[in-house]
Amino acid sequence: MGLSVYGRADAEAGCGAPRRTAAFSRAPPRPKVERMSNAPTVLTSAVSTSAPKAGRRWWLLLPAALAAGLVIHAVHPQVTGHPAAGTTAQGAQPMAGPGALVVAGATVHVTPSRTVRGELWAENGRITHVGPREEQSSRPAGARVIEADGAYVVPLLVDSAVRAQPAHQRGHYDLTVGNPATFAVTRARVSESQIRQMLMIQPRDLLAITTSGHVQAWQGQPTHPAGTLAGERRTWHGVWVDDSHELEQHLLPDGRYTETRHGRTDAYTGRYWARDDRVTYLDDTGFWAFGQMVDGVLHHSGFVMRKRPG
Repeated sequence: MGLSVYGRADAEAGCGAPRRTAAFSRAPPRPKVERMSNAPTVLTSAVSTSAPKAGRRWWLLLPAALAAGLVIHAVHPQVTGHPAAGTTAQGAQPMAGPGALVVAGATVHVTPSRTVRGELWAENGRITHVGPREEQSSRPAGARVIEADGAYVVPLLVDSAVRAQPAHQRGHYDLTVGNPATFAVTRARVSESQIRQMLMIQPRDLLAITTSGHVQAWQGQPTHPAGTLAGERRTWHGVWVDDSHELEQHLLPDGRYTETRHGRTDAYTGRYWARDDRVTYLDDTGFWAFGQMVDGVLHHSGFVMRKRPG
């Protein structure tokens, strides 16, 4: 797994020296109205006060701050845990574990290249609806709801794993009715090539990860301890090797993983969650990534790994 993160914050501040002015008249003049572009109406007096100009500048910055707040509110989806039949406080109903789920208002990547705007429903680990937003009364009873306007629902698939399956099964992880409810909900726009080859999501962008209808991550954080289910430990625990890329991935019993790259130990480390034929990674450097097992071969971000005997 690899990641490049770019960030920069620059700030400049300046303030001139205050200037005092005074004006005298027998009767105070009537206030005049000044209208500023992209700003609310401001009343000013013809009488200058002794307050410094810099002390009044925060009024001029207020409209911009309010506008920025509205933009952030618009692009960051509002996520709730309320049942479909009504509304409760945000997060009132736990999102962890199985159960009916509705993702509302998102752009759904039905396939890596085809999208629809609307809702995705899941019950009993399977997708039951993908399409336009529906009335709440028609949603699954007691469903947990993610109000995800502006977000994206993406399938968790790996192109090498798709190609390894028979032709009639290659659409098994598309987000269509009847397929497993295995997907991520992210605020960040993702491309077709990212979905197919190397999907990585920053915790700040992640709303949810669902594997076979089980919510494994919520608001960027895992919903339960790392590791595997008791009955699947023999399948997952061990050393997975891709000799062509000089890669060793150690999936440890305590839910940790470590990778050796080109002889360098601990090149990447973190936690993992395995369920059914899927594995979800949370790297210590701060990103989520995904893998899929097909016929005992683990596919992840362009790597094709086989378990070392012993």
